[in-house]
Order: sequence, then structure tokens, then C-alpha cells
Amino acid sequence: MTLTQLTEQIAAKVANGGGLGNTVKFNFGGDGILYLDGVNNTVSNEDKPADCTVNVTMADFGDMLSGALNPMSAFMGGKMQIDGDMSVAMKLQSIFG
Repeated sequence: MTLTQLTEQIAAKVANGGGLGNTVKFNFGGDGILYLDGVNNTVSNEDKPADCTVNVTMADFGDMLSGALNPMSAFMGGKMQIDGDMSVAMKLQSIFG
């Protein structure tokens, strides 16, 4: 999955799922950034400060979206690191659900 495809997929989920009420940045290392503005329900590829930053590979993120990888297992197994407000990260279940 490309960053553009991922951005479009997440934008559709955010638009239909209601606001998170916070900002979240997914850092895919050298593969780019996915920035969710949960206050305005927008998604971009801007590298801006966020309430919570999730560091994960794009492959693992795609697996979480498809259901092949459980987000809690990814976190506990070290495939996903969370910096910032952990309570914001817990709201992300609405994206994976």
C-alpha cells in the first residue's frame, strides 16, 4: 500500500467515524507521515506537532488496518511505539475497528 492510498483510506474512516478530538501523527520512518487532525476530521501528510505520535512501519500499519495484526499485540511486541498522550492512542481503536 502506498502512502497516498493509505492517506485516502484513513481519510474515509475519519470522515465516517467521528472525531477523535485530538491530533495524532503516524511516523512511518523513511516512508512518510500520516497526520490525523481529530478536531477538524482531516488527514494529511504534514509533519506537524501532535498530541500523540505513533512510530510504526507502513507494512505493520497496513496489517493492523487489515486485521492481520492486533494493535495491542503490535504495541506489546514492540512493532509500534507511542510517544505522547497514551489516552489519545487508545482512541485509535475507532480507526482499526
